[in-house]
Amino acid sequence: MKDTIKGFLDLVKERNGHEPEFLQAVEEVAETVIPYIVQHDIYYGKNILLRMVEPERLISFRVCWVDDSGEIQVNRGYRIQMNSAIGPYKGGLRFHPTVNASILKFLAFEQVFKNSLTTLPMGGGKGGSDFNPKGKSDNEIMRFCHAFMSELFRHIGPNTDIPAGDIGVGQREIGFLFGMYRKMRNEFTGVLTGKGMTWGGSLIRPEATGYGTVYFAENMLKTKNDSFEGKTVVISGSGNVAQYAAEKSLQLGAKVVTLSDSSGYIFDEDGIDEEKLKFVMNLKNEKRGRISEYVKEYPNARFTKGKTPWHETCDIALPCATQNELHKDDAKALLDNGCICVSEGANMPSTKEAIAAFHKAKILFAPGKASNAGGVATSGLEMTQNSLRYKWTREEVDNKLKDIMADIHKSCIEYGTEEDGYIDYVKGANIAGFVKVADAMLAQGIV
Repeated sequence: MKDTIKGFLDLVKERNGHEPEFLQAVEEVAETVIPYIVQHDIYYGKNILLRMVEPERLISFRVCWVDDSGEIQVNRGYRIQMNSAIGPYKGGLRFHPTVNASILKFLAFEQVFKNSLTTLPMGGGKGGSDFNPKGKSDNEIMRFCHAFMSELFRHIGPNTDIPAGDIGVGQREIGFLFGMYRKMRNEFTGVLTGKGMTWGGSLIRPEATGYGTVYFAENMLKTKNDSFEGKTVVISGSGNVAQYAAEKSLQLGAKVVTLSDSSGYIFDEDGIDEEKLKFVMNLKNEKRGRISEYVKEYPNARFTKGKTPWHETCDIALPCATQNELHKDDAKALLDNGCICVSEGANMPSTKEAIAAFHKAKILFAPGKASNAGGVATSGLEMTQNSLRYKWTREEVDNKLKDIMADIHKSCIEYGTEEDGYIDYVKGANIAGFVKVADAMLAQGIV
């Protein structure tokens, strides 16, 4: 089996050797899915996983725009349309200087499995640009978004590819992108999700990824007859996902003690309560400030520059910042300090070595493709509401989100339960996501 897996990975590496993030994502899936394929004749010998790791379409384009000083700027734009076997491509747009083909391919590959797990009819895709919105004026961001969409519009549509937001792309950016799409296509359709409430958006969508991450952790804890009540929670990030993961943790009776950004993290031993969280939301969403400013408002807290919060004592850890932020030594520190549950809010935030440490210790560990699927699930619910020209209530959407996260958890248990009763959620998520897409690919032939 090891030779079979190695042979597959060697072939993928030969084709994609310059893309480390993508190779990391493929390896994590291959190690659990290939043994399953070998054991099931329906999939064996069909090269299904090899077909899944090759994007159906990789679009790269130039984005020219004019900054406030009149200088012409040039960025790269991308859209990776990975797999559409079970539905139109669905996945976010990321605006960040680190964006490249490798990162977007890893995200698109993960998205295929994540979207499959939601049970909604959505294929996987991802896109974005190396444009950095930080420090840019609203007018500069508008001009960039309009320039970006003036090329992207020809590759997307409500039945083809429905982008959403991601890092660097919030409701402001979605608004500018949607405005240009609407003008160029002369139609009002649900081609983007994460829209404003007055023009096609869904209630709970901003909260969905963070809420879903906590709902999934809650389901894991229930398998141990446990809950969030009275637990200490460490969270990385301070953007959309982290904010609402913190909010839902508080609602379930936990104490949140950390948040972070690229400059470092804050630790508040008294807990980040609802009032303090409102301050953070205003700081990050409106003022676009740094998390270090928290300690000026709440001097009992401390700020640690250039570090992540994983060495603080906690019961539950929610990595909600970015990929590969939690390393082997961080995992060891969490385990040594009594952490019993890790639920990923970001995409692939834990390294392979960190995940191995969690599995060896047999704690509850949820990979992002399962635990943070609430965001894209609610995007799917937004698509449904757009198609119906109808808006569900906050309670209706939240209940649907809870049900979807519970269903994903059940799928992980079905495919990930080991002989000793331990639930390998990585294995469960990978196989459950693979089976649905693979069955659709087999039914549709070699296309």
